Amino acid sequence: MNAPVFPELKIPNTIAAGPGPGNTSQRVLDAFYHQGVADHMNPNVLRGMIEAKKMLREIWGTNNVHTFGVAGTGWSALDMMFSVVHPGEKIVLFVNGTFSGIDELSVRMKGATEEELRANSTDPKAASVITVKVPHGQSVTGEIVAEALAEHKPKWAAMAHWETGSGRINDIKGFSDACVEHGVMGLVDAVSSLGIEEFRADDFPGIHGWASCPQKGVMALPLTYAPVTFSDQYIEELKKVGARSFVHHPIMEARHWAIVDGQDVEKGSYHRTHSPYAVASFHEALRMVLEDGMLQRAEHYRKAEKALRAALVKMGCNVTSNMTSLLVLDLPEKLRGQEKDFVNTCREEQFCIWPTLSEPVQIRVGILNLLKESELTEIVTRFGDMLNRYDHKTDVDAAVAELKSNLK
Repeated sequence: MNAPVFPELKIPNTIAAGPGPGNTSQRVLDAFYHQGVADHMNPNVLRGMIEAKKMLREIWGTNNVHTFGVAGTGWSALDMMFSVVHPGEKIVLFVNGTFSGIDELSVRMKGATEEELRANSTDPKAASVITVKVPHGQSVTGEIVAEALAEHKPKWAAMAHWETGSGRINDIKGFSDACVEHGVMGLVDAVSSLGIEEFRADDFPGIHGWASCPQKGVMALPLTYAPVTFSDQYIEELKKVGARSFVHHPIMEARHWAIVDGQDVEKGSYHRTHSPYAVASFHEALRMVLEDGMLQRAEHYRKAEKALRAALVKMGCNVTSNMTSLLVLDLPEKLRGQEKDFVNTCREEQFCIWPTLSEPVQIRVGILNLLKESELTEIVTRFGDMLNRYDHKTDVDAAVAELKSNLK
């Protein structure tokens, strides 16, 4: 029997107005496609990797030599960062949304003993992993962190910087300060903040591991490289305890980026097969971030979020988030309970917003790489038109005018 020959796959253009991935820049797409057919160890590919790690140090704001990209999505970077956690080592995690919750599950899997893992391999109850839950829609504060670390006296602590499940920014300085005060090594999920908020990792001495992703603030193709950075203290601890990973081993992966024995070297050693095209597009995305400058980039996001927030409020929505790349909101009162249907209808028309993935259900509207007035106007117009179709009388022109007045 002959195998079926499926028709060619055609993917339409969409407005990726959710928490991520965002719409990739044409410059990054061109860098991916317009390369020669090359071996992955070609000198130009290796040069691109060396330059990429140096650009990442600028973007992270760090002198950490162990700064590079993990092939894959943000989950690959997080898996690498958490590879230092071993069974029986006490760690406190702060959870205030869907994605910090998945971080917590990942750590429970790594921190579970053999007995705990056998009891429930996909949802182990690791006694050494302590979870501090903060209600949906609220931020993790420095006071919450300090109180938990004083009580539990862990070796590690972990928190998301920006939690896209509910659109909340958590107190990164308070987290770092509490880790320093209590002698704890901090680990941070910066998947949603790197490349959007202007911060320097070296300004937070209590944090020794940071993990991000390629498809949000950095705006590379989703499957290129997820940025990580590790302090010397993290690497020394890793040398002591090891990592039960080959693919995502921080020290072994760093060698391919020409980081050996804590030093930049002229040439690295083979660890995995890298895509020349992914290297090229990642390199171009990093160039774009640095061309913008982090202060200017962060200001563009702040201004765009403020303007979009004003327009959504003008249309009767209640915005509860405080991130600058994502707005999490309640629909007008008469439409409550219809959030998922509203989102699905928008998505059917290539206007790709998202619901929250945990209760209470809210709507998420993102602006990753959608900062131009024309792009923001289209978001407001499409959202307002959909409100009218759901029988909520909306003055779309007034909402657009509100947007534009806040962009001046």
